[in-house]
Amino acid sequence: MANRHTIILMQTSQNRATRTFMDYESISQAMDGICGLYERKLKELNPAIRNLSYDIADLYNFIDGLADMSALVYDHSIQAYLPYDRQWIKQRTFQHLKKLAH
Repeated sequence: MANRHTIILMQTSQNRATRTFMDYESISQAMDGICGLYERKLKELNPAIRNLSYDIADLYNFIDGLADMSALVYDHSIQAYLPYDRQWIKQRTFQHLKKLAH
């Protein structure tokens, strides 16, 4: 699953103008990007706190709180992007953070 181009599609609110995407060279980088997005939001909401911490439930709440989030992952065998839903993203972020912790 390494080096599979990944596009994260997201919409932060019901307003269609908040639709955007993030482009990564791998699934792992995409999961880092999602965690970074959440960490920036935490810093924005808590500017006085220098060392922020969160657990996986907080990250899941952030992902679930978005109007929409999905992933397109390139599959070399069929030369096309496969779609994945929010639940898949949550599972992959958990696996990714677990790997980083060890």
